Amino acid sequence: MENITTDWTREEFKAYLLSYAAKSNFFESPEESEMILALVSTDAYIRVHRELENDNDYQSIQKILHNIDKFEYSKDEIHKLVEDIQKLFLADGEIDLLESNFFLALKRLID
Repeated sequence: MENITTDWTREEFKAYLLSYAAKSNFFESPEESEMILALVSTDAYIRVHRELENDNDYQSIQKILHNIDKFEYSKDEIHKLVEDIQKLFLADGEIDLLESNFFLALKRLID
């Protein structure tokens, strides 16, 4: 198994996590992009967005788990990330089935 690491900041990690979540239904809506950009800098968004395009699901999940551990997220901080993901899914007015399933799986994974 490959050991995956990153050199991200916390902000870049958040941008990656939210971008990964937004693409859970294979489409990042303009409303979702706008919300992500309201939470992180444009530079962080662009940097990790390019990387996300080249990652498969396994690599993305490994990077997410690595960074939660690397930055020593507390339960409260993880809860806040989960809330941000939930708000992101509501940004375009509805949570579809793919987003709902993804949310439950990711919540179990990082919580």
